[in-house]
Amino acid sequence: MAASVLKRCLTAAVKVKCLSPSLTARRWLLSAAYTDTKTWEARQKDPHNLAVLANTMDRTYDRNLPVSSLTISRFVDNISSREEVDQAEYYLFKFRHSPNCWYLRDWTIHDWIQQCLKYGARDKAMHTLKNKVQYGIFPDDFTFNLLLDSFIKDGDFKSACSVVEEVMLQEAFNLPSTQILSLYALGNFLGTRPQLTVSEERALGASLLICGLNQDNTVGHSAQLLGNAFLGKVEILKGIHAVFKGMPLFWARGYLDRALAVMEKVAATSGDIKLSKDTLDYVNVLLQELSSTSGTDSSGEESGAEENKKEGDVDEEDEAEQAKLPLYVSRFTELSSKLESQNKVDPASFQALVTALAQQNLVAAEKRDLEQHESRMRAWEAEKRQLIQREKEMREKAEQERQEQLAVRAAAQQV
Repeated sequence: MAASVLKRCLTAAVKVKCLSPSLTARRWLLSAAYTDTKTWEARQKDPHNLAVLANTMDRTYDRNLPVSSLTISRFVDNISSREEVDQAEYYLFKFRHSPNCWYLRDWTIHDWIQQCLKYGARDKAMHTLKNKVQYGIFPDDFTFNLLLDSFIKDGDFKSACSVVEEVMLQEAFNLPSTQILSLYALGNFLGTRPQLTVSEERALGASLLICGLNQDNTVGHSAQLLGNAFLGKVEILKGIHAVFKGMPLFWARGYLDRALAVMEKVAATSGDIKLSKDTLDYVNVLLQELSSTSGTDSSGEESGAEENKKEGDVDEEDEAEQAKLPLYVSRFTELSSKLESQNKVDPASFQALVTALAQQNLVAAEKRDLEQHESRMRAWEAEKRQLIQREKEMREKAEQERQEQLAVRAAAQQV
């Protein structure tokens, strides 16, 4: 179903004029200064032999003692090959399941993603990110941007959207640069006309909605409309519990109603905000296909009821929401005509709009990010120095206590 909708609505997006020259140049992606690792590599390092660190951690775990956050940080920091990335993944997992699991440092997470990018191990970065509860990998916005940008530059928009999904789940759309890159990835992925499963539509819908809420412009409102429509489709087909379970979403029913509310809001505003034509076309086809599906279900009411019982997710209130579908279709038609009459429909495709947004705003957003990241790096280095100093003092204290115990034993033997 999703493939047919995209085929009808997004074919024109491939031929948009404003994409042709600059698309090849990729000037709107993160700059070399943003992705340059020289500053990170130039920081003061703490050289260690990985074999020695691994042996130390293994012996510590065998004795049921906690490994320090500095030890795992040193291991990740001293990675020098693809094979050592695999070893670090194992020890990140072990650390996450140890008593010190809450103390995985932010700089270690950033370093882990940087090392994965450096040694061609983005699959490991994505594995630990997707299984963040098992590995403790919760990146900051800047780190997310680096991983997201690496997939975008390779034209791998599906993987880029997987990163956006993790940003959404972590509710980390704080930086304008992250919002822009995320919308760019989502727009271009939809432009490939993918065949989506219901779970993929749910993830895309949530990403579009939550990210779009941070942009008060045509792109943001078009993303909100499309996001609510995706989620509304899942709600109609599977029930509200299938929408919000495990997602940072509003629990109340009526996502299609919220999609129409976005259209009403744009129609009522007096500014330059519009909705993209292909987004409206997409929602139109989506509603028509839901209507035809609903009609098919009503002709085979018994089998549909049995299926709902098996799933156990669709209740009476969900069925009441499904019954509102004809009303939603009627309201959509009225609002579309109203938007057209008010010149509130942008002929450019959603893909073209997100591209223009990136070209116009990404450079300015980068400057603020770099300043914040440099400040954060200084704070990390200061915290690391404190931890190293504390570790040194504890070792000296332990050695002093050991020497005192030896002296006491020696004195007792002499007596």
